Amino acid sequence: MTDLADRNEYLSAGVHIGMRMKTKGMAPFIFKTRADGLSVLDIEKTDDRIKIAASFLSSYNDIMVTCRKTNGIKPAKKFAEMTGAKVVTGRFLPGTLSNPNFKNYTEPDIILVTDPIADKQAITEATHRRIPIMAICDTYNDLEFVDFIIPANNKGKKSLGIIYYLLTREILKIRKEIKDNKDFKATLEEFTEKE
Repeated sequence: MTDLADRNEYLSAGVHIGMRMKTKGMAPFIFKTRADGLSVLDIEKTDDRIKIAASFLSSYNDIMVTCRKTNGIKPAKKFAEMTGAKVVTGRFLPGTLSNPNFKNYTEPDIILVTDPIADKQAITEATHRRIPIMAICDTYNDLEFVDFIIPANNKGKKSLGIIYYLLTREILKIRKEIKDNKDFKATLEEFTEKE
C-alpha cells in the first residue's frame, strides 16, 4: 500500500514502466516481467524509497541535483528551487566536482542524479571525491557507484515530475518548512509542464 501518492497517480505517471533490459542490481525492485519482456517496477518499493531518500537528503545542507535528460530538466530545476539545492542540467562540465580551479567548481555534500547513464560524468567525479550518490534508477541501470537508488521510470516526463514533486514535498515536511501536504503550494504540473 503506497502512502505518499495514490497508487493510480504512480501508475498514470508511468513510474512503474521499466525496460526489457534489466540489471542484476535492479532485480529486487522489479515487480514482474510481462509476457512481452517489459519489466514492471514495484511502486510500493518506489514509494518507500522516496520516503527514505527525502529523510536522508533533508539532513544535508548542500545538495546537488543533476539532469542531462530533457524530460527531467524541469522537475530537477523545480526541486532545486524549492529545496535550495544546486542544479546542473544539460552537459555536466568536467571539473565541476574535481577541479578547484574550475570557475563552476563546487563541493556538495551529496548528489542526486536523474539517470546514472546520462549523468555519468557527475557520478565519476562524485565517486573520486567520495561524495554520496543517490540516483533515480530504471531497470537497465548499473548500480556500481550508486549509494542509494530510487527505483522508477527515469525516461518519462510525468514519472520524473512526480518523483521530484514527492521528494520536494517530503523534504520540506521533514525540515518543518511546511506542516503537512495541504501546506505544499506547488502543483504537480509545475514539475511536469514545459517551461
